[in-house]
Amino acid sequence: MSRYAIGDIQGCFTELMAVVENLAFNPQNDQIYLLGDLVNRGPSSLATLRWASQTQGVSVVLGNHDLHLLAMFAGLAQAKPGDTLQEVIDAPDAANLLLWLRQQPLLIDLGDVLLVHAGISPCWSLETAKLAAKEVENALQSEQWKDFMAVMYGNQPAEWSDDLSAADRMRYSVNCLTRMRFVTTGGALQLKYKGELEQAPAGIKPWFELANRQPLNRQVICGHWSALGLMLKEDVWAIDTGCVWGGALTAICIDNGQLYQAAARSEYQALMD
Repeated sequence: MSRYAIGDIQGCFTELMAVVENLAFNPQNDQIYLLGDLVNRGPSSLATLRWASQTQGVSVVLGNHDLHLLAMFAGLAQAKPGDTLQEVIDAPDAANLLLWLRQQPLLIDLGDVLLVHAGISPCWSLETAKLAAKEVENALQSEQWKDFMAVMYGNQPAEWSDDLSAADRMRYSVNCLTRMRFVTTGGALQLKYKGELEQAPAGIKPWFELANRQPLNRQVICGHWSALGLMLKEDVWAIDTGCVWGGALTAICIDNGQLYQAAARSEYQALMD
């Protein structure tokens, strides 16, 4: 049995199939983990969702673009420039696909590895991270999921506290798990800057470089940050290599670190977040 993680697909289905072929994926024995942002800005979000939802041995963690699709479907968000989600919303199987999508987790713990789209709050212990993700998952999977999505958007609160309301707590959790790149040196979320590490303003650091980050005793594998590119640190692997921007789609074998890549067939979007 082999375990693989695949970075942000964003509707680049042709490249996804090329990577899966390179893996010699056997759904009877192997496991693929998609690190969120299955959809949007690429040409084939619908095909990607159908494949992910129907293929044995494939698991998913949700990313910010996946949540944006759910919010659009619920009538709680408008299309943004560059979005390519309307084909999903108009599809005859849209309701079933999006029911499946909102049943997916935001965090997967494999015992030796944590899989997440963006990252883990530096102030969270492993237990807190899992509880925070579970709270959001329960809200998404409930009959009142639209009520949660109506209060999901926003950059505040920037810091975790036991005194937060449920809505604020879950908004912070969503922002950490699906949007975070940088934090201040004091650990507060800094969601505005999305560029390259070398040009980051003073006073902020990548979430994984904060000196007092809580130990997780897990390898964290994430995507989300195409401007960072491929980064393989001792305890954090980041594998969003910007396929939708003309880069490549990257998979990594969780068990031995071997990389598999498919070059983008096109620059589907001009570089932006």
